[in-house]
Amino acid sequence: MYQLKILPQAQKDLDELQGKIFNKIKEAIVSLAHNPRPYGSIKLTNEQGYRVRIGDYRLLYRIDDKLKEVFIYRIKHRREVYR
Repeated sequence: MYQLKILPQAQKDLDELQGKIFNKIKEAIVSLAHNPRPYGSIKLTNEQGYRVRIGDYRLLYRIDDKLKEVFIYRIKHRREVYR
């Protein structure tokens, strides 16, 4: 099982969300502890890390397999996340 670390920028992004999308993103974050590379996750090409799609939102994270840690660094709407 992997340890989850939410970086300050991702925490700020998460604090701005509410309602159904918040619950869906929370479930996706918790599931990363058991499977950091779930079906549908895509390895990013322009930067190091992975992406998971949750509706119109994207969850960006990095995996450290040696330390068994997942670092969540960005949670944004799809039109804003890659800027």
